[in-house]
Amino acid sequence: MNVQGRIETPDDNDARAALEVLRAWAAKADPVEVAQLDPAIARLLPDRELSNYPDLSREYDDSFEADAAYKATLPDLQNGPSSLIVGAHTRIEHVGISNFRLPVRFHTRDNGDLTLEASVTGTVSLEAEKKGINMSRVMRSFYAHAEKTFSFEVMESALDDYMDDLESFDARLMMRVSFPVKRPSLRSGLEGWQYYDIALELIETAGVRTKVIHLDYVYSSTCPCSLELSEHARASRGQLATPHSQRSVARISAVVEPGNVLWFEDMIDLARAAVPTETQVMVKREDEQAFAELNAANPIFVEDAVRAFAERLLAEPRVGDFRIVASHQESLHSHDAVAMLTEGETFASASVDPKLFATLIHQG
Repeated sequence: MNVQGRIETPDDNDARAALEVLRAWAAKADPVEVAQLDPAIARLLPDRELSNYPDLSREYDDSFEADAAYKATLPDLQNGPSSLIVGAHTRIEHVGISNFRLPVRFHTRDNGDLTLEASVTGTVSLEAEKKGINMSRVMRSFYAHAEKTFSFEVMESALDDYMDDLESFDARLMMRVSFPVKRPSLRSGLEGWQYYDIALELIETAGVRTKVIHLDYVYSSTCPCSLELSEHARASRGQLATPHSQRSVARISAVVEPGNVLWFEDMIDLARAAVPTETQVMVKREDEQAFAELNAANPIFVEDAVRAFAERLLAEPRVGDFRIVASHQESLHSHDAVAMLTEGETFASASVDPKLFATLIHQG
């Protein structure tokens, strides 16, 4: 049936004629076709009329199976037309999910495997004309690779999957873990497990992929000024005095140069070589004395710390751009001493998160 011209104000006769056309088409069409056009059309069929006030079942039907026709009727608001967009029709840089957890196997530098609980964040870009994304697809694409030993290569496979599924141009995938390393005491011969907060980040922007390793390194910082003043009191007045030191945290973020492998253990060794006063796990009296001596041999301001880390990173050919954020949580003051140092464009920013330094706390 061809309708010539445009009906500006249809009357009852026009509506009845249109209804007959719809019913005639729907009676011969496949149920999936009907649902794809508009699920509400099914209500217009003679044998499928629904009451405006149906008597709804209150019992869960565990035998019900959703076939293709039924699935086609399900609403999908996130993939709706751009007319449903709330607010400004602008591009969103990152949208997705954060902190979904699953066990993941990691390969270690000594050719072993560890299964660790990983907290995953996955986001993609969203173009201005798109309403939203189906966030479960981020999880599904990640789970498809979760049984494999993880590396940046497997993360790239997961990233490929959900970028294809969500038809996005830019994306970011991050995995956070608590990585255990057995550390010896300084003098007693004891050993204990040190846990490091580490994150792997894979970023794709404009077709270019960047791999980043983030490490939170926890150390003791003895104030050089306080140490000098304490020694002055001893030498000039015979007065016992102790310099102040405090637990400190540095978050080291390093871009891995293409074609290279930078192990978690490599990042930890690099940090320890720069600032050797890492907090201890198992301690007897001789270890506590050794730690006091180690701190006295390595007094350090927060400015010294970020520069010491930077020196090691600059000398490491597998590392490209980097950022170091450090916080010395003062025992002298009610405030912290903080510093940030960046190298290269990856981490350059005129603004920082207002609570960035507040996140540099050892959780224990």
